[in-house]
Amino acid sequence: MGSADATTILTGDGHRLEAEMVVAEPERCGMVLCHPHPEYGGTMRSLVISALFAALPAVGVTCLRFNFRGVERSEGHHDQGRAEREDVRAAIRDLGSLLAPTSPLVVTGWSFGADVALSVVEDRVDAWYAIAPPLRYAAGLDVLADDARPKLVALAEHDEVRPPAEVEAVAAGWAATEIEVVRGASHFFMGRTDRLVELGAGLVGRLVD
Repeated sequence: MGSADATTILTGDGHRLEAEMVVAEPERCGMVLCHPHPEYGGTMRSLVISALFAALPAVGVTCLRFNFRGVERSEGHHDQGRAEREDVRAAIRDLGSLLAPTSPLVVTGWSFGADVALSVVEDRVDAWYAIAPPLRYAAGLDVLADDARPKLVALAEHDEVRPPAEVEAVAAGWAATEIEVVRGASHFFMGRTDRLVELGAGLVGRLVD
């Protein structure tokens, strides 16, 4: 596994976003990591994002994490998930340009970041990994629901933000979707990030094997 390198993402509307990347050696897959709501303290260094960023390169996943616009050193202003979709598109573009053409690209997000990730349906994306999406900031879910590409939704058994059964009821109607409830977990997954890493690695394995 390589070390984390600081980088910058330039969005289509001209904002420079703070980012970090770890290039896996050998590379099997790429993953964009989208952090939780910045108005509640979310950054690219939040717990779940950090756990995935630290662990997945060891199983061949090149990881790109970034701060949404208006967060820490990223330019721009928070837009409740709307303009943030441009941030995700830019991250997909940058990571996709570095990956081998045959390497799949997964867009992963936690909480607010999961909602934004699920709102971005781009050709270069091979799968989505949504962790505890509240489905309050997502848009265009009818398009996603009909998309045949794989989707993995990980829900917390004791989620304080939105009951998992409510999210499960929505996601159950999506094509090619696997739903996993992480037992004993709260929305913040304290002590359960290992399970999220396992689920992410399993998704990658299904894409590349």
